[in-house]
Amino acid sequence: MTSGMSLRGKTLFITGASRGIGLAIGLRAARDGANVAIAAKTAEPNPKLPGTIFTAAKEIDDAGGKGLALQCDIRFEEQVQAAIAKTVETFGGIDILVNNASAISLTTTEATDMKRYDLMHGINTRGTFLVSKVCAPHLRKAAETGNAHVLNISPPLSSITQEKWFAPHTAYTMAKFGMSLCVLGMAGEFRRSGVAFNALWPRTTIATSAVQNLLGGDAVMKGSRSPAIMADAAYAIFNKSSRECTGNFFIDDEVLRGEGKTDLSEYNMVPGSQLFPDFFVDPI
Repeated sequence: MTSGMSLRGKTLFITGASRGIGLAIGLRAARDGANVAIAAKTAEPNPKLPGTIFTAAKEIDDAGGKGLALQCDIRFEEQVQAAIAKTVETFGGIDILVNNASAISLTTTEATDMKRYDLMHGINTRGTFLVSKVCAPHLRKAAETGNAHVLNISPPLSSITQEKWFAPHTAYTMAKFGMSLCVLGMAGEFRRSGVAFNALWPRTTIATSAVQNLLGGDAVMKGSRSPAIMADAAYAIFNKSSRECTGNFFIDDEVLRGEGKTDLSEYNMVPGSQLFPDFFVDPI
C-alpha cells in the first residue's frame, strides 16, 4: 500500500491530535518525515485522558517528523487564527488539514442541556467550518504546486435520512453530520482551486479514550480496532490527487481494501474478537 507514497516535507494541521485518531494520523505522516501541528486543548496531564499537546509533539518527533504543540480551542476564532499563523510561520505553509476534534454526548433531547448542545455544535460543526475557513488560503496556495487535502472525521451522508441514528441522540448526530455537510459544500466550492475535501469514518468502534470512557469501557475496547486503521486509510487518501479525489465519504476498511489490503486482522485490539460496529454505518 505504501509503494510510491510519501508525505515527506508535507505539513499537516490536525485538530484534537493529542491522542486517539488524530495522533495516530499524525504519527503515520511523521514516519515519512512530515511536519505535524498538534492543535488541541490539553496542555496539562489528565488521568482520564492520556496525552497532551506536548507529549504528542514529542511522539511525532520520535517517529521521524517535526511536531508543533499548539494549545487551541477551536470554538474561538482568535485561537484558531493564532495556531494556524504559528504553523505557517514555523513550517512555511499547510498542505493537509484534518478536522478530527469532536465532542460527544449520547443523550436524548430532554436529557441534553444546552451547554452540552452548544459544546458539541461549537466544536464539531462550527469548529470544523472555522478551521477550514482559516486554513483555506494556505491550502489553495499548496494546491498551486501539489496536493492539498482536508479530511473530516465524520460519517457518510448516505446515513443522514435514517431515523435510527438520530432518535437516541439527536443533538450529537446533528453535530457530526454538520461536519459531513462541510465536506459536501466545500468539495464543490474549492474544486476549481484543487483543494480536496473528503470525510473518513470507521466501520467499527476505535480504541480511543471516548470509547473507553463513554461507550462501553473495556468490553467495547476489546471489540474495537486500533486507531492505526484510520491512520493508514487517511494516509492513502492524502496520497491521492486532490484534484481528482474530492467529495467522498470514505469508510476505513473500504479505503484499505481499495489499496489491496484485504486482511485487516492486525488492527484488532484483541485477535479474533467480535468487532462492534460504529454509529452511522452498517456492520461488517
